[in-house]
Amino acid sequence: MNVAPERSPFRLGLTGGIGSGKSTVAARLQACGATLIDADHISRSLTASGGIALPLIAQAFGADLIDAQGALNRARMRELVFADPSARQRLEAILHPLIAEQTRQQHEAAVAAGSKLVVHDIPLLVESGHWRTRLDGVLVVDCRESTQTERVMARSALTHEAVQAIIDAQATRAQRLATADWVVYNDDGVTIETLHAYTDQIAAWFGL
Repeated sequence: MNVAPERSPFRLGLTGGIGSGKSTVAARLQACGATLIDADHISRSLTASGGIALPLIAQAFGADLIDAQGALNRARMRELVFADPSARQRLEAILHPLIAEQTRQQHEAAVAAGSKLVVHDIPLLVESGHWRTRLDGVLVVDCRESTQTERVMARSALTHEAVQAIIDAQATRAQRLATADWVVYNDDGVTIETLHAYTDQIAAWFGL
């Protein structure tokens, strides 16, 4: 990174496997002044109680996928999509257009506000396929698969098998790296302070 980006705002895609540290990098970039558009947050809002995706999900999968609070039963849906690839495709066909519209609205607001950098935090950037053409560059937060597993098991009640199933459902490490314009390596020996320092350098390159 030695030539400042010409486009303003620059549309930076941020991705990484579960447990990679992607969310830490996203939060740090936002703290430095970037506009953060979080695809996961948008997805959760669409499937929370009162979310606009819920009637479509109930129609496609049945009302029993909606819990007693009127939100998506995430545990049941997770089991369903892991067991049935076609279910994942049907869910994505519902959510992706809604996420894209919310993203467009938030990006327009960032442009109007004069943001220099818009970070699109997209866990499934590689898997979805269509995002790459909407971005000016992609930053991948990378670590070994064994590190992903250790981190996720340490912070959750998930078993090794459950974490492995999540990793297997995501793009491979090689696929993510092949998509990257820039990579932040966050594995053994990289402290949170070092990760923040890396991220601050990226923010400075974008004029933040």
